[in-house]
Amino acid sequence: MRVILWMVVFTGFIWAFLGLKNTSEQEIIKKETKKQMYIDSLQHRIDSLQYTIDSLQNKMWDTNDYCPTQEELDEWPEDTILSAIMFIESSYNDSAYRADEDAVGCLQIRKCMVDDVNRILKRQKLTLRFTYNSRWSRDSSIKMFEIYCNHYNLTTAEEIARCWNGGPRGINNPATVGYWEKVKDKINS
Repeated sequence: MRVILWMVVFTGFIWAFLGLKNTSEQEIIKKETKKQMYIDSLQHRIDSLQYTIDSLQNKMWDTNDYCPTQEELDEWPEDTILSAIMFIESSYNDSAYRADEDAVGCLQIRKCMVDDVNRILKRQKLTLRFTYNSRWSRDSSIKMFEIYCNHYNLTTAEEIARCWNGGPRGINNPATVGYWEKVKDKINS
């Protein structure tokens, strides 16, 4: 009887040991997989940033020895203004997130902006709608930016920057002047 009892205890011990061994191996595999996914996501960010840098170098004017006038700034293409705003908001990071404002993506779009853009689209009797998750997509963020600027008839670089920062009446808000200065400095750099 003692032999059988010892065999049962020994067998249980072996099973427990093998179970712990398998569990630790699974934990190691899980950690390695998680580490590889993190590395892949960082590589994706690097690739995205490199693409952005390349496209910006092709789009941006050579301003090394040139400082544009206010009138020229106002006439610059929207994509130049957009690029400067993207840099100020997120350093071109599509994964940027500011928790205290729930601001998301390359343009740091808040939920109220998505709601406003969807209201604009509904008024225009268009079927296109954005979700809060759309803010993580660069293409969707840019589309929302364009819809917003077009709806509020923002035409000059200063209007676009200040109203993006301070809402539709941001051009009248003195608190947005500093933001405009940052955007203007980025355009001039």
